[in-house]
Amino acid sequence: MAADTAPVMSIPDPQRNRYESLTRTFIDRFGHPPSFFGRAPGRVNIIGEHIDYNGYGVLPMAIEQDVVIAVSYEQASNKIVVTNTDSSFSDFECDKRDIKLDKTSPEWNNYFLCGVLGVYRHQDLACQNRHGMSCMVSGTVPTSAGLSSSSALVCCAALVTMHANKLSIAKDALVDLSADCENFLATSTEGGNMDQAIAIMAEQGLAQLIEFSPLRITPVELPPEVVFVITHSCTEIHKGATACFNIRVVECRIAAQVIAKKKGLDWRDVSTLRDVQEKIGLNLTDMVVLAKDMLHQAAYTKQEVCGVLGVTEEELATTSLIAFTENENEFHLHDRAVHVYNEAERVYQFQRVCEIKHHDSFSLQQMGDLMSASHSSCHQLFDCSSEHLNILVETCMLSGALGSRLTGAGWGGCVVSMVPTNQVEHFLQQVKEKYYANEPSRSSRMESSVFITKPSGGAAIYTI
Repeated sequence: MAADTAPVMSIPDPQRNRYESLTRTFIDRFGHPPSFFGRAPGRVNIIGEHIDYNGYGVLPMAIEQDVVIAVSYEQASNKIVVTNTDSSFSDFECDKRDIKLDKTSPEWNNYFLCGVLGVYRHQDLACQNRHGMSCMVSGTVPTSAGLSSSSALVCCAALVTMHANKLSIAKDALVDLSADCENFLATSTEGGNMDQAIAIMAEQGLAQLIEFSPLRITPVELPPEVVFVITHSCTEIHKGATACFNIRVVECRIAAQVIAKKKGLDWRDVSTLRDVQEKIGLNLTDMVVLAKDMLHQAAYTKQEVCGVLGVTEEELATTSLIAFTENENEFHLHDRAVHVYNEAERVYQFQRVCEIKHHDSFSLQQMGDLMSASHSSCHQLFDCSSEHLNILVETCMLSGALGSRLTGAGWGGCVVSMVPTNQVEHFLQQVKEKYYANEPSRSSRMESSVFITKPSGGAAIYTI
């Protein structure tokens, strides 16, 4: 993969009105025009849920909804001032020489400052060399929807900090520092690098197969015979989802360690399900069989896990547990491992079908079936769906989708559906009538909750 930097380009003509409006708002707030803009997109994960942090490849695409930051800068200023075009997000400012995060708060400014701090630390940038910045954020990615609004903000903040301080950071390094710096927050999940990788590495018109360790990006051309439609369940991802997510990370880790222990391997050298697969040397299909054979379906107690691994509870906290999971006493190892190995295989199957030059109804239905199988596994084995997501998936399938699944971590948020291009208008009408129109809490949000999306380009700097 080429280690190039994010592009610097002129504002695209279709977006010129938005950037001109943002410029006028910036001038009203700061009294002068911005020097440049940074942009980072949200993303929809087409297939490959909860497997990036297990070391496996995923297949997302960047979406047209994005975070844009207008910036002016000067080295003489000690202030970083940030405002948002959405008045529900409060303004803030801080000293560039002494940035402090409230690690217990999910306030939006913390995500912005994560990106700033990530660049400062990556470049070991001395206080006297930092530039003050005046920034205005404009975001169109729905929040708490599983479309990576927070990672888009972190990536964009890192990008504009790099540019304002006249630095050059390769895209792959920008991915890593953006992912690492989200871990500055105690409210963050301990996920993989998918969100940051697609935000920075995306290509216009293409989905991406993203593989890890090392980071590898393979463009994937989606069939023109279908479009991807995002529908919001109108239930935001609940506040306990961070703990639920981190418990899944731990369950996958312990599953890998238990398999390694039973196979006579050094389990302490294993942290992901991919680690143990590589040590054993089996393919993904055979790993599903092995996981089913070595892990019982009933939940493991903490005491049982300690007995299998031969450690105390205090040692387990060091070798296997992470934030929000220290007091967890039950671990569903069998179902989590089976989901991960099957889902990793589904990603590669989906990519292979996409490579077919001339698609017919059979190949398109194969792709749809893989998406639907992914949702079923997320619901039944990974337990990360919700009642509303399941209802919305069923509604989308009854409305003509070839495949439909939750996207993002789950526990609320959005569904992505693959729909024949020549049937999309009928699909949209049916979903709006069946899921949104008759429910007052949804009908008021209908127009903003259902949209077709096309693969967008990745993070970029736009000049005036």
